[in-house]
Amino acid sequence: MKHYVWLMDRLSIACAVVASVLLAASAVLITWMVLYRAMGYSTYWEIELSVYMMVASMFLASPYTLMTKGHVSVDLLEHYLPFSARRALLVILALLSLAVCGWLAWATFEFALHAYTSGERSESAWSPLKWPLFMTMPIGFGLTALQYIAELARPETPEAA
Repeated sequence: MKHYVWLMDRLSIACAVVASVLLAASAVLITWMVLYRAMGYSTYWEIELSVYMMVASMFLASPYTLMTKGHVSVDLLEHYLPFSARRALLVILALLSLAVCGWLAWATFEFALHAYTSGERSESAWSPLKWPLFMTMPIGFGLTALQYIAELARPETPEAA
């Protein structure tokens, strides 16, 4: 199981790197758009592409955020519990979160598959296909579910808690 945790951690880091690149590219694109329009020119595709990249980065960064404990959580109860009760609470919460992420991965996969098979496009003038954007949702939720499994398998000591 150590190898699985190591592999998921590396995959989460790789997804975070991709998400960072997408987010940086989106910022550069928006900056370019502002400067380009300030010079009196007009385009129609850059806002939608930057939104696609920002949304993709959010879903792809989710496993890394879980791995680094960056998700929003309320740890007041956890703080005052003894180690064994704290560990039990964290396992229950991780299992519930794993189930939610698994269900969301499946539901959003069906959503993306429908967009792919129907050839659904954006209503904008650029009219890009929607399925590449929608596919980032099941990928992100699926990898987050797999990261929850890694978190459940990760050894925890009372000193680290």
